Amino acid sequence: PLDMAIGVLLVGCCPGGTAYNVITFLAKGNVGLSIACTTVSTLLAPLLTPLMFYLFANQWIDIDASSMMLSVLKVVLFPIVLGLTARTLFKQQVARSIQIMPLVSVTAIIIIVAAIVANSKAAIISSGLFLLILVVLHNGFGLLLGYFSAKLFGLPIPDRRAISIEVGMQNSGLGVALAAVHFATMPVAAVPSAIFSVWHNISGSIMATWWQKRS
Repeated sequence: PLDMAIGVLLVGCCPGGTAYNVITFLAKGNVGLSIACTTVSTLLAPLLTPLMFYLFANQWIDIDASSMMLSVLKVVLFPIVLGLTARTLFKQQVARSIQIMPLVSVTAIIIIVAAIVANSKAAIISSGLFLLILVVLHNGFGLLLGYFSAKLFGLPIPDRRAISIEVGMQNSGLGVALAAVHFATMPVAAVPSAIFSVWHNISGSIMATWWQKRS
């Protein structure tokens, strides 16, 4: 269905997620490469996410790429600039609050995912298994493509793990935000990103545990 296809394409066009760096660390991958990939993909996201989505989906729906570019800037880059500014200007206050911020982030993500799922309850009930299979395949092919592409270029194993997780894990929070803003008439379009935000952490943790043991 069109709304599901839009949702899957949208999350696929998003940059790598921040959880990816933690998973790479746990998997004994190249954390420096992981952070570099996240930085570059995040900085390029305002240009590449709308462009890629336009190339893949413009034959089905009208897409305002410039409006989507502004949305990505607001969701991805603006908070980073705000955080760096706050850390520079309010060092002591930031140092006191930094321990609880991961909990705040996780709580916020849970609330957002719960809201998206609740809003699309009927669609999930009717096609939940199909959506889950789509997300699992999307994530699985990403992990495999990243790993074997890095292997093809002769990169060492820690680099392969970092690239695999980078390609397989997406910034699904950005996908949810873009779907909610630009495809409000298609509530199901946000569901793949919402499911992805849960599943890719599960699959990433499984991969990290397996690679830890192999190390």
